[in-house]
Amino acid sequence: MKRETNADKVEIIKKRKPLPVSKGPHMHSDEPAGDFYEGERVALMIGEETDLGFKAIINNSCEGILYKNEVFQPLRRGQRIDGFIKKIRDDKKIDLCLHEPGYKKVNALSERVIERLRAKGGFIPVTDKSTPETISALFGISKKTYKMIVGRLYKKRLITIEDDGIRLIQKGAGLKA
Repeated sequence: MKRETNADKVEIIKKRKPLPVSKGPHMHSDEPAGDFYEGERVALMIGEETDLGFKAIINNSCEGILYKNEVFQPLRRGQRIDGFIKKIRDDKKIDLCLHEPGYKKVNALSERVIERLRAKGGFIPVTDKSTPETISALFGISKKTYKMIVGRLYKKRLITIEDDGIRLIQKGAGLKA
């Protein structure tokens, strides 16, 4: 009897045909399955990568897309990950994102910036003039999201914005302040 190893399993996965992300008992090409709403948290299984981004199966029922320019982490086919319904378009196709859409994501990601500031001694030399690649590498977010977060933290008087970066205001700096 041949013993199956992890290497055998990897080879089997590689030989498998692409996931049929748009065909299945509950998958209709012209309308989304279920009663999804924008901003809803959903379970995703990553499908094939396309020129636009990554196809994904939503709650094991229908297909949506994660656009490449909105993905700031490595994804692989078959990966299961939580995501959100970003938009249900007029053509009934579903746009997805990995963070809560709009300003809700700012609340969730602001703590990441505060913690990075603490880890760097209270100052990070990143401004609104920094490249999107620099911001993505440092925080794993888009430049647009970074600017929203910085604006929120500044309004809450948790940071100061300087010519060469952002600085944490030390008075018990935290989002609860």
